[in-house]
Amino acid sequence: MSVDADTVRRIAHLARIAVADSEVENLRAELNAMLAFVEQLQEVDVAGVEPMTSVTPMAMKKRHDVVTAGDDAEAVLKNAPQSADNFFLVPKVVE
Repeated sequence: MSVDADTVRRIAHLARIAVADSEVENLRAELNAMLAFVEQLQEVDVAGVEPMTSVTPMAMKKRHDVVTAGDDAEAVLKNAPQSADNFFLVPKVVE
């Protein structure tokens, strides 16, 4: 795939980027180089390669999922700036 000058101008317009006519040829060459690299990557055989989330193997830290009664309102509201009758008090935002 090759990008021409009109495509560069259209991409710049869609991205809301001001591009001077003197910059179009340079940007066209850069976009073509990027697309050539992507085409080169598509030729790589990745069959049998598992997707990675990091270059170093890591295990996610997990906490135990413990079911509790959940009826400890005092502990829940302990850090609330304002509370009343076991409810959070928040400022009115809608008139």
